[in-house]
Amino acid sequence: MERDTSHLQDPAIVWFRNDLRIGDNEALVAASQHCAVVPVYIWQTVGTGRALGAARQWWLHHSLASLSNDLERLGAPLVLLSGNPSDLIFDLIKTTGASAVYWNRGYNPAYLEADSALKAELQAQGLIAESFAGQLLHEPTKLCTGSGTPYKVYSPFWRALEPDVEDRLPRQAPESLTPIPGSSTLPSETLETWRLLPTKPDWSGGMAGSWTPGEAGAHDRLADFLEDRMQGYTDRRDIPGVDATSGLSPHLASGEITPAQIFEALKNTETDGAPADRTKFRKEIGWREFAWHLLANNPALPEKNHNSKFDNFPWLNDSRALKAWQKGLTGYPVVDAGMRQLWQTGWMHNRVRMIVASFLTKHLLIDWRTGEDWFWDTLVDADPASNAASWQWVAGSGADAAPYFRIFNPVLQGERFDAEGDYVRRFVPELAQMPKKFIHKPWAAPEPVLATANVRLGDTYPHPIVDHKLARDRALAAYQQIKEVA
Repeated sequence: MERDTSHLQDPAIVWFRNDLRIGDNEALVAASQHCAVVPVYIWQTVGTGRALGAARQWWLHHSLASLSNDLERLGAPLVLLSGNPSDLIFDLIKTTGASAVYWNRGYNPAYLEADSALKAELQAQGLIAESFAGQLLHEPTKLCTGSGTPYKVYSPFWRALEPDVEDRLPRQAPESLTPIPGSSTLPSETLETWRLLPTKPDWSGGMAGSWTPGEAGAHDRLADFLEDRMQGYTDRRDIPGVDATSGLSPHLASGEITPAQIFEALKNTETDGAPADRTKFRKEIGWREFAWHLLANNPALPEKNHNSKFDNFPWLNDSRALKAWQKGLTGYPVVDAGMRQLWQTGWMHNRVRMIVASFLTKHLLIDWRTGEDWFWDTLVDADPASNAASWQWVAGSGADAAPYFRIFNPVLQGERFDAEGDYVRRFVPELAQMPKKFIHKPWAAPEPVLATANVRLGDTYPHPIVDHKLARDRALAAYQQIKEVA
């Protein structure tokens, strides 16, 4: 029986969402088989759940500009629309005569119900409606334990997934696309009218100097990492003062590159000492998969404690302490360096993310959701899965969480992972002249040392807002309280 290809004679719509790339894009490949392609991105004003934070909006503007240029080069201009996707897609079908709509699946619970409804409505009208995988290496609702339940612990999850991660090879990008006649006259909005960029004030200078959003920027960063920073990754990735991580997280968050593309490049890379480093890096990609596995099977993860015992945790509402944490003025240099790196660049080193999250939830006893919300607004790589899963992991309320008694000592963490003080000196310049012996505890420095370093505690740099030992004892007492109630 011959395959019916009559629908290929009509145009196809490819709906871009969290997949702002032309390579390894199943939906785009499917659409390219049609006589013409209508690429569209919709700035959703309904059914989106949580709105993108300001840093992600900045990234989205530049990523869409890059995607638009790439699609223009292939021959089919990108249409920009805002509003209800269902209404807009049906309007676009009427305008273009399209017989099919293709998109890549997202796993944000806010989209799932609307996606299913749209697919059913399209198919009920005799149209082709297909969604494809691509954002992840696995389907979160299909990978299960032996008892048929979702995984709750990372290690067995990764053992189950890793043997199959090489199976899906990245799809090649189409060499060209055919636009519909009159494509240049299709109704389309402009990025400028969406006002995704900050203006008064424009706080994005540090981000612009640190990142190149877009598919080309993603692959350049991957190639640079594999060539220059993969060797020694296992040992160097925890040192925030050196450029030793991949920096791919914001590109993954916007779908400018896929895990399959990363794994394929990793497989083809030969580096001295690479086996251990590749294994470690693969596990880091695996953690992202696990976070999405948790979210897809626990849609309330960004708002609700995964461990219900924490519903009774005695969080404090300390606005003064929260503001000091947000501004990087806690008096603990490694914490402050991390928070200032976040504000300046839209990103923070992973080791320091754990330190600052532990400080907020355990030293200050401020609800993890408050920190997660701040990260959501300020991180260029914020996504609903990794952000929520990581914050719950540190707080102790999540799946496979850090034990409640793990309370990072910010001084020891700084001395261990920023031994020379390079990271602190970069982002807390008022401490630049402090000797390394006191760079992570300036309050312990003798007065002559402070004077030589031009540091005046309480003036040029704050005293610690909490005492570590007292804060640790308070946190342990709070954790014991919910343990006893449970």
